[in-house]
Amino acid sequence: MTATCELLYSGADWTFEAIDRVYAAIDEIAKTELKLDLYPTQIEVITSEQMLDAYASIGMPLMYRHWSFGKRLLQDEALYRRGARGLAYEIVINSNPCICYIMEENTMTMQTLVIAHAAFGHNHFFKNNHLFQQWTDASGIIDYLAFARRFIADCEVQHGSVAVERVLDAAHSLMGQGVHRYPKARPLDLKRERQRELSRRRHEEETYNELWRTVPGQTGVPRGLDTLAKRRQALNLPEENLLYFLEKRAPKLQPWQREILRIVRVLAQYFYPQRQTKMMNEGAATYTHYRIMNRLYEQGRITDGAMLEFLHAHTSVVFQPEFDDPRYAGLNPYALGFAMMEDIVRIAENPTDEDRQWFPEIAGRGEAIELLKTAWENYRDESFILQYLSPRLIRRMRLFKIHDDAEQPHLLVDSIHDERGYRSVRSALARQYDVARVDPDIQIVDVDLAGERKLILQHRVEDGILLDLNEARPVLHHLADLWGYPVELVEIDATTDAVLKRHEEVGPRREIS
Repeated sequence: MTATCELLYSGADWTFEAIDRVYAAIDEIAKTELKLDLYPTQIEVITSEQMLDAYASIGMPLMYRHWSFGKRLLQDEALYRRGARGLAYEIVINSNPCICYIMEENTMTMQTLVIAHAAFGHNHFFKNNHLFQQWTDASGIIDYLAFARRFIADCEVQHGSVAVERVLDAAHSLMGQGVHRYPKARPLDLKRERQRELSRRRHEEETYNELWRTVPGQTGVPRGLDTLAKRRQALNLPEENLLYFLEKRAPKLQPWQREILRIVRVLAQYFYPQRQTKMMNEGAATYTHYRIMNRLYEQGRITDGAMLEFLHAHTSVVFQPEFDDPRYAGLNPYALGFAMMEDIVRIAENPTDEDRQWFPEIAGRGEAIELLKTAWENYRDESFILQYLSPRLIRRMRLFKIHDDAEQPHLLVDSIHDERGYRSVRSALARQYDVARVDPDIQIVDVDLAGERKLILQHRVEDGILLDLNEARPVLHHLADLWGYPVELVEIDATTDAVLKRHEEVGPRREIS
């Protein structure tokens, strides 16, 4: 091996000059060899205390105040001080410029690894994946967070911290049901959102909603809303985004409370693509840092000792415990993601006959990096697995499918390593990464305008899995607090529409205002 350049650093200690040299070397490889398309990058070196603070505020550089963030900080700090958990080597933010936090406790080799991983791998994925392009505004998120923090702080001064906390508590409990699962025609412009807040407030104060003309308990409904079909048309029902419906339709909320619901809803929507692409995102970043670190070593720019340190860290990241290992917690997204990226490269460059049968479009085609980037741009976890999980990788990871029938005393292995089994395993694994199936499908389906304005929700049950009553009931209370009137939840079979469970009606515990 012949060194083409001088060493970028020597020893474990990092300096800002060494980080600058490393960044320039990585940038050259990323743009000339991998041809990554990147946001401008802002790298910040932070302490462990600052990293804990970033954990508490869901990884964002700015965040409004809420007691849950302080609770999370105390829990994480206590575990860290006792040595019961470590901290991430980095945090990266989907923003433009892309903000990358790296820990000051890292060695220089680890700084090199996390810069390649986050500032280049995640950066490229954030900028180019279609879900992030459709759902997020990377250029506006920091300004919007500053607006949100300032707005909620002003609300605390004007209305009291207790009143603001009640709204945030209720909104946070519904955050998982506060997203649109299908993209709008135009992505949200977060910079314009800050400017539109005052006009939205004036509009709410100036308009009168015909839907609430009747008094609760009064007979009759507003003209033209006497049938379910007409009410659904007027209220745009069914509606899966509960926060959106409450923001627009809750009769008792004040304008400032509606704006808080909107802030929480915008943040929930901002993080929704990350939930759908966790495995792909980490796999892309891990593959990127693996290629870059190996290239730096081939060029003679890092030492043998640095390479061994990198390999130790890398193998720890992609380690997949066996099912009977005490450390097992499901499939490691880094392990599965990295393995699939490497497997796509293998199929493109050195395919087997089996690969040619299963993947005729890419087998032996070459251009592996371009294939990977195309996949990173156009898929999410579920569709990526359906498209690219190969029989060879299924065998290597020893995956098989078990049929678990609660009414039977034994588990049944119903998909093994044959052609039908491979397809069944691939489909079953993909379903586990489908956020739309993992999250309960809860929709607002009707409002009792003729009676006590009861809000009626349905949970469309998949695979017979009902909601946990201990978790559902407190959330229904929060929902009723925001709505201002009773709430009823019915669980129905998604296939037959048969009623499986009717939850007890829940009324508001207190005025949210």
